[in-house]
This record gives sequence, structure tokens and C-alpha cells, in this order.
Amino acid sequence: MYKTRKEELLNLIDESTLLAPLITEMIELEEQLDYLRTLPKIKVHPKDPGRQKATPAAKLYKECLQQYMNMIRILMRATGTDIDDEESPLRKWFSAHVDS
Repeated sequence: MYKTRKEELLNLIDESTLLAPLITEMIELEEQLDYLRTLPKIKVHPKDPGRQKATPAAKLYKECLQQYMNMIRILMRATGTDIDDEESPLRKWFSAHVDS
């Protein structure tokens, strides 16, 4: 069965109402990143190829990518899939009191 990207991400968070707006923002950011990937990232001086500078698209891509990675970290922590971090005290308390 084919799922949309939104359905796929909402399934990860069990459609939590707190994180649902983040999913919508992530999808919009993914679309923006896809578009920015198609644009040139470097301007090369026509007479001196050694002189180069980043385009506004490159700077915007970098900023959007950072936002996207932050959203990924939030989702990973919220869903408990952040395996690099040890379990936080809040998550331990929540597990002890809600799962019981």
C-alpha cells in the first residue's frame, strides 16, 4: 500500500497532536530543499575560475538543511529512536509512570 510522505511521518509519531504541525513543516522544508538542490551553489568568475563565491541559494540551502536536521532530532527524541543519547530522566519518569 502506497503512503504519502505525511502519512509515513505521522505514523512514526502515532499522529500525536503535539508533533503533527512539525510534520507539516518538515514536508514543506523537504520540498524547499529539493528545489534548492536544483539551483547552482557556486558562482565562478568568468575571467578567473579561481575566484568563486557561494550563491544565495547555497546559503539558503545550508540554513534550511540545518532547520531540517533539527526537526529530525526533535522527532527522534520524541519517538524514542535517538539511540545515541542515553534515556533522559524525563523519559525514564514518563515510562515508569505512564506505561505501568
